[in-house]
Parts: sequence; C-alpha cells; structure tokens
Amino acid sequence: MTAAGPAIILVQPEIPGNTGAVGRTCVALDMELILIHPLGFTIDDKRVKRSGLDYWPHVRLTEYASWEAFLDARTPRADQLFLFEEFGARSFYEPEYPDDAFLVFGQETKGLPRAILDRHPDRLFRLPMRSQVIRSLNLANTVSAAAYQALRGKI
Repeated sequence: MTAAGPAIILVQPEIPGNTGAVGRTCVALDMELILIHPLGFTIDDKRVKRSGLDYWPHVRLTEYASWEAFLDARTPRADQLFLFEEFGARSFYEPEYPDDAFLVFGQETKGLPRAILDRHPDRLFRLPMRSQVIRSLNLANTVSAAAYQALRGKI
C-alpha cells in the first residue's frame, strides 16, 4: 500500500479516544494510520468512533501484529523513521521529513518499547516545550503537531 505522504504509527495504543482523534487527523491530512498490536482496546470500541466522529470510515487503517511484522511488511529505510519520545535528543523542527516518512508514537503511559528505542537510537525526536512543569502532551495532540510539521510546506 502506498500512502499519500507520511504515515502515522501508533505502537500499542492504550486509550481508544486518542486513537479515534488520531484517525480523524489522518483523514484531514490524507495520511495512513498504522496500528501495532496489542491494542489496549478493540478497534470497534465505540469510544474510538466517538472521538473519530463520522470520519472513522474514511481512515486508511493498516494493522500489524507486532513491530517486527510491520518491519517485515514495509521494510522502512532508516531515514523514513521518526520516533517521538519526550526525551528525544532532537527537536521535531530539525529534520526534513521525506514524503514517505513514518511518524512513530508509543503507548500513552509508557512510550515506545525499549527494544524499538534501542534499535533506532539516532531516530528519536521530541516536541520542545517551554514549561518545565510538564513532561509530555496528550498523544493525539503530539501526533497532530508532528503530522503538521512533517507536512509543512507540502499542503
């Protein structure tokens, strides 16, 4: 499957409302949404659809049983992967995002699994924050900010 522009990957998301909101953003930006299992909910959970509103049927959704299954199926280049973590070494403003980028986000409570982080240590990015009293933003907000940054000048 070829996606129009970058794709959003949620690795083991836990909160259905966040996934629904991310799906809505994907529809708005014509981006594929990739979910890596296990999920903390079922995809037909009414809370997913509630936050995705009536846009959910338009989400270009792909699911993989694991990160390894995604890697095997898509064989991404290193420069396609952008892993977002609160402790990422580089700001999400720094890179040039290729048209076929994968923007990767982890669980709401734990972030990305250590195995993924260890495998791609040079691909960690963060959203800069001015306040010292907050560690991170809501997942759906972070995805929206990163998606718009990746598409900057392309829409």
